[in-house]
Amino acid sequence: MTNIQIPVSVLNLAPIREGQNSKEAIESVVDLAQATEKMGYTRYWIAEHHNTPTLVSSATSILIKHTLEHTESIRVGSGGIMLPNHSPLVVAEQFGTMATIYPNRLDLGLGRAPGTDMVTASALRRSQHDSVYTFPDDVNTLLTYFGNENQQGKVRAYPGVNTNIPIYILGSSTDSAYLAAKLGLPYVFASHFAPAHMEEAISIYRNRFQPSEYLDSPYMMVCLNVIAAQTDEEARIESTTMQQFFLNVVRGSQMKLKPPVENMDQIWSPAERQMALSMSSVTLLGSKDSIREQLTNFQAKYNVNEIMAVSYIFDPEKQKRSYEILKEVVEGR
Repeated sequence: MTNIQIPVSVLNLAPIREGQNSKEAIESVVDLAQATEKMGYTRYWIAEHHNTPTLVSSATSILIKHTLEHTESIRVGSGGIMLPNHSPLVVAEQFGTMATIYPNRLDLGLGRAPGTDMVTASALRRSQHDSVYTFPDDVNTLLTYFGNENQQGKVRAYPGVNTNIPIYILGSSTDSAYLAAKLGLPYVFASHFAPAHMEEAISIYRNRFQPSEYLDSPYMMVCLNVIAAQTDEEARIESTTMQQFFLNVVRGSQMKLKPPVENMDQIWSPAERQMALSMSSVTLLGSKDSIREQLTNFQAKYNVNEIMAVSYIFDPEKQKRSYEILKEVVEGR
């Protein structure tokens, strides 16, 4: 039997559930962090999205700080900080400050997309030219800011110097796989919403990886959806919350995270169904036995170093139970 004892982590987009306000959604972020910390999850990452009334993850570093403050040991980080929106110096200062307050608990996942539409990206006003293309330089700049003082230029991040905050490259296409491999950094693929290029990206990263001062060998993380419950049928019903979440994306509508429904076919058209299901095709779904079988098959094929799980489940207690089941599976319980 394939060994599936690997580290498992959490990604939270910080959605607002129907019936919640923004403050309650932020409280839910902390509540889930505390619960998954007790379960022994490795890290808890928070996303960055802007101008999205259904998510509260716009000021990611503030949410990370808030989560660090209310947890004790779990690593907290960004999944990710979208570098086109931010000056590397400001990111280094913010994360350097957090790393000074909470040593050895911080991760910095970096993405090259703006995490929003172009009009909003322009309003974020980091730059009027396309800062997506400066991503490799920005990553190198951040590595320098967090590194040794005597290898830095005139501008330095205080605090930040010598904090050596681990940097992870995030990707939803193959572009970032080349960069992560070239820089010898860990790579995290966004299979939870963009699974189409996962296999190719994993292969590129592993084949082209160049050892660095940060990593001797490739470290491949995959982010995927997990809906685990007592039975397959219960998980199927709970998964309709996730399906409605992706239908939101397909339609460009702005509905809060909705309770499960009996029948999605009353809500979506065949074309919408196809698009939403293609975005969420990398999902572990079902009872503990089903999750174990699916994860074993996934690992037999991809053998990744770490799984990062997103669980769009409406009931917070059922969401925690889903994370519990995944943890039990990887621990062989």
